[in-house]
Amino acid sequence: MNRRLLAIVLAVSALLLAGCGSPNTSDEGHDGADVTFAQQMIPHHEQAVEMSDLALDPARGASADVTDLATRIRAAQKPEIEELTGFLEGWGEDVPSGHGEHAGHSMTGMMSEDQMDRLADSDGATFDRLWLEMMVEHHEGAVEMARTEIADGQDSRAKALARAIIDAQTAEITQMKGLLG
Repeated sequence: MNRRLLAIVLAVSALLLAGCGSPNTSDEGHDGADVTFAQQMIPHHEQAVEMSDLALDPARGASADVTDLATRIRAAQKPEIEELTGFLEGWGEDVPSGHGEHAGHSMTGMMSEDQMDRLADSDGATFDRLWLEMMVEHHEGAVEMARTEIADGQDSRAKALARAIIDAQTAEITQMKGLLG
């Protein structure tokens, strides 16, 4: 009887130890879709932060509605960049160094350098219109990427972040389209 009890205790202990992972990895693992989502969403978010920084520059003369949106977008996306970076580091995957490495704009919603230059060279009502139009397109791209993660990803934390991105950015798209009239 003692041998049997010892065998059960050892088996349960082995199962418990096998289930323990590092705090930076999810219990169910991750797949290529999770990695692609994180590696693409980081530079995507970085560009949205850059666009928001332009709107928050007083020289642009952006409206209060645009600066309010830019403040909220920046505040939401900077922590998401950190979260996505943590996912990649925990998975032992490469962390992108910036949106410049995606100059081919293969990601939906990314603005070209020419578009970014045009935005940076504008001000007042022209800036507001360009910023809103570009940010709608940018957010629509992020929503599409997040939907792909939900459909194809494996990591529950990455999928939860994708759902949060869809919810927040869909609401912001609605607000921006309303401001565009």
